Amino acid sequence: MSNRNLPRTIFSILLGVLILVGGYMGYNALAGMKPAPMKKEIPKRIKSVESATVKNAALATKLDVQGRLEAYNKIALFTEVGGTVLETGKSFKKGVYFGKGETLLRIDDAEARLSLQAQKATLLNGIAMIMPDLKIDYPESFAAWESYLGQFDENAPIKPLPSAVNQREKLFIAGKNLYSQYYNIKSVEERLSKYTLRAPFSGVLTSTEIDRGAVVRPGQQLGEIMATGFYEMVATVSLSDLDFLKPGGSVELYSEDIDGKWTGKIRRISDQIDATTQTVNVFIGVSGKELREGMYLRGEADARTLENVVEIDRDLLIDEGEVYVVENDTLLSLVPVVVRKFNRETVIVSGLPEGAELLTSDVAGAYDGMRVKRTGAVKRGDTAGEKPAAQAEVPVSK
Repeated sequence: MSNRNLPRTIFSILLGVLILVGGYMGYNALAGMKPAPMKKEIPKRIKSVESATVKNAALATKLDVQGRLEAYNKIALFTEVGGTVLETGKSFKKGVYFGKGETLLRIDDAEARLSLQAQKATLLNGIAMIMPDLKIDYPESFAAWESYLGQFDENAPIKPLPSAVNQREKLFIAGKNLYSQYYNIKSVEERLSKYTLRAPFSGVLTSTEIDRGAVVRPGQQLGEIMATGFYEMVATVSLSDLDFLKPGGSVELYSEDIDGKWTGKIRRISDQIDATTQTVNVFIGVSGKELREGMYLRGEADARTLENVVEIDRDLLIDEGEVYVVENDTLLSLVPVVVRKFNRETVIVSGLPEGAELLTSDVAGAYDGMRVKRTGAVKRGDTAGEKPAAQAEVPVSK
């Protein structure tokens, strides 16, 4: 490039730069003349909640119980004598029913009866031998002994000996060994009654160890009998709930397997505590022809009445010691409460102010002092069983 064209080139470059700078400045000047856009206000959203008016009152509580039935009367059968088991006309088999006092089984007592007859004959002979002496030395007693001798029956239970008129006569009779013979006969008669085994109560045999024709020995177990219709349900209750129950309390029972309901009574409460589970056995008496040993029952026992309390859903309890209330229809506030009793789905508490608006809605992220809008109170005597209302959000201008 020649030196003559250099100034022209420089001039062109400077002119281009000036044009760019001028255009940029003009654009900024025009942009500054445009009014700034208005910021759009974002409305705040607060949660709409529902509440229930607290009304404290006396509340009769219930306690859930469950357990299996055991027979109230169930005993093992033993024999006190030995011999051959005889036919009674009714089978001594498992499941057979016997009424109270009915013969369960008989053991051959022929040998024992013959021994008894022999002892009675010996006594009869001894009385006959003292009759001449009585007539001479104790004429005032002769008639009584003569009457006793005439009515003596070897096949009937022995009658008491005539009473001695005086001490001298008593010693005379004792010297002839008549009192000893009499009491030996009474003992044999008592033992003879044990050869027939009778049902101590109406019930059914639950097990048998022998059959007819078998030879049994004294002290041998023969079987087991259980009273039907009368049972006890053994329920385990925690120590914290034990104070709610007392003997004689009513219990409504039901089965999940068969239809029907039964009313039982608390018969007794054990004094022993299970060291592993920290529970106590409560025995509940119940009767019914549909019941069977081993059945599993559930129920509710009448517990004590709590004063000045309210029953609420367990979901409303915070950290097992607080609940939310709505203050002035606009703020959530945590209020401490005292838990008096836990139920399966509810909890009984005290300490809530009368007339307070208890929060019943499910509010996500709730906290003490949170702004809310109460849509209305649920009128009721307590707050049990209320389901949380659906959460709603309502836009409110700042």
